[in-house]
Amino acid sequence: MRTLCTSLATAEPGSAVTLEGWVHRRRELARVTFVVLRDRSGLAQVVLPAGTEVPPEETVVRVTGTATANAQAPGGVEVTEAAVEPLTEPAATPPVELWRPTLDASLPTLLDHAPVLWRHPAQRALWELAAASLKGFRTTLDGLGFTEVATPKLVESATESGANVFPVDYFGRPAYLAQSPQFYKQQLVGVFERVYEVGPVFRAEPHDTVRHLAEYRSLDVELGFIRDHRDVLAVLREVLAGMVASVADCEEAVARTGARLPVVPAEIPVIHFADALALVGAPADEPDLAPEHERALGAWALAEHGSDFLAVEGYPMAKRPFYTHPQPEDPVHSRSFDLLFRGLELVTGGQRLHVASTYEEALRARGEDPADYLAYLQAFRHGMPPHGGFAIGLERWVGRLVEAANVREVTLFPRDLHRLSP
Repeated sequence: MRTLCTSLATAEPGSAVTLEGWVHRRRELARVTFVVLRDRSGLAQVVLPAGTEVPPEETVVRVTGTATANAQAPGGVEVTEAAVEPLTEPAATPPVELWRPTLDASLPTLLDHAPVLWRHPAQRALWELAAASLKGFRTTLDGLGFTEVATPKLVESATESGANVFPVDYFGRPAYLAQSPQFYKQQLVGVFERVYEVGPVFRAEPHDTVRHLAEYRSLDVELGFIRDHRDVLAVLREVLAGMVASVADCEEAVARTGARLPVVPAEIPVIHFADALALVGAPADEPDLAPEHERALGAWALAEHGSDFLAVEGYPMAKRPFYTHPQPEDPVHSRSFDLLFRGLELVTGGQRLHVASTYEEALRARGEDPADYLAYLQAFRHGMPPHGGFAIGLERWVGRLVEAANVREVTLFPRDLHRLSP
């Protein structure tokens, strides 16, 4: 039976053990040869007689031997009287020495050699933060009565009217890669009331910045029977707290990456869009917040409220999709919000329209034909509750946890304006 590296510490001294993994490092001394083995759980030390032939680093091997106490070994136990059996041909030399504590490589090197360099423990820990975040996301929503759904990624029309999409040939007729599950998650509120999804979304926007990707993981939520967007924000607060708690449980990954975990306040501070513009000295007719505005607002939220999070509500309706609910007392502004995390937009959310006739009016007002949205609108014609939702960008979330300079640093295989491989 296979023993994982971290489980070696609990092995009975003198017992026979079998480990399988990668040769992480070889150290050949005058009287002894050390091999550090790496598997999914961590590292283990193997002791061999001097001169023993050991396969190159990154070769996959099976090690059989005896568990022996040694306070200087990882976990206080090493493998002695060992035999090393290669399970593949000798591995090629990796582009960077993966046994070094830190991964000293440029971003292009990291991206070009991602299948190999993600093996480095510090690099791998970045995605362990993402995996823990996903666990916390799901666990929190499951506990709040949500149902996980899966929606199509090949769609007939663009979700966000006027936005750039990736066209594909769908059996001789045009289709698109989905920009979001927005239409489907709204329709499924009519089935389950509360739904969420984790999946890829695709944006054919020609942004070549440190914060944009053409494909990213979106954590989508939609819930029915709300009063307004503040109910949506309250659920978002619970989700963020659950994600942080789950990440905190991954102590080793947090330590390896230097992640700085935020404290999620009991109530996320909120500022109106118009007040936010005034605060950062932007013109009152500015339709959106620029990156420098977001950074300034993030600094203000930290200084004024002691919070890494700030919700900006009341964005102009002209800058929001047609399904956004306006503020009844101020129809120029919307019942929507963006959540800033450490000065970067992380979440977009808000209340949606839910009455069929208002959808038709909203579409016509933007020069759209409701007939083009028949499949979407049928759910509303058969009764939909007041509802709203939000979407979190997973890569941006992890990027802010570790304060990465570029979102590509925390993305397994980035897709952007220039990169389609590996």
